[in-house]
Amino acid sequence: MPVADRGHLFPGKRFISTVLEALDTKTALSGEMTRRYLQRAAMAGVIIGGFYLINFTVIAAFVDAAPALKGIGRLVGALAFGWALVFIYYSRSELLTSNMMIVSIGAYHKRTTWPKAMRLLVLCFFGNFLGGLLVAVLVWASTLASGTVLEQMVAAVDHKLEYVASGPAGWADLLVRAILCNFMINMAMLLVYNGLIKEDLTKCLVMVMSVFVFAFAGLEHSVANTVLFTIVGLREGLDAALAVGNVAVALIGNFIGGGLLIGVYYAYVNDDSRHAATPAGHPE
Repeated sequence: MPVADRGHLFPGKRFISTVLEALDTKTALSGEMTRRYLQRAAMAGVIIGGFYLINFTVIAAFVDAAPALKGIGRLVGALAFGWALVFIYYSRSELLTSNMMIVSIGAYHKRTTWPKAMRLLVLCFFGNFLGGLLVAVLVWASTLASGTVLEQMVAAVDHKLEYVASGPAGWADLLVRAILCNFMINMAMLLVYNGLIKEDLTKCLVMVMSVFVFAFAGLEHSVANTVLFTIVGLREGLDAALAVGNVAVALIGNFIGGGLLIGVYYAYVNDDSRHAATPAGHPE
């Protein structure tokens, strides 16, 4: 097949080029302007913290109305939480889980090295944590997380820590939930970055639905868990070792789901470098 006719075989080239351009900006910020990069990452942590609090506030409102309505509260709360990714995207904040996809594509195409990619992810996670810590301190100094809201948050934390406490079966469950979580998040970012969706409203709905799926299905997001553990830890205390274990497994699963199953996978299937070198009219 002539080189000129191969374009339809690699429809994701625009997605890859957009991601690589985004990576160049992130690499420059995290290297030359580290403090500013941390500020952008911290803002993502603040957004996650604020919207996660709203999620539990919505659930609590339905529970207070009637305990039997908790399921509906979880549904509405997950939809509300879904807008966190929209706010992060349009405020150009830096979220660890979507960056897992971006640096993996960059490493595949040798736009960055794996050590530099890991440094960017560590900085991003630290910034996300700082933003979540700020929200946790504000919540601790207020009555925002009290009564039924706090009860729902503590119940969620207990459930998440039980994955680690229950041994290998729980670890495997947690890992699978973390893989699927970031697969959904980065599938949404793929749809947003690939240029096929033009309308902002549709982009918003894609991002909202991806977060809704992970929140309502009980999938595991390393940054959201970190923020939740920080909020509840300051208010009520928690088993730090189990919390660290949960986040560690969630980080591995999130990287597999977003970095490998989306990032490396789509980098490979849209890599036409071998085909581009084939002379027109000469099949391989």
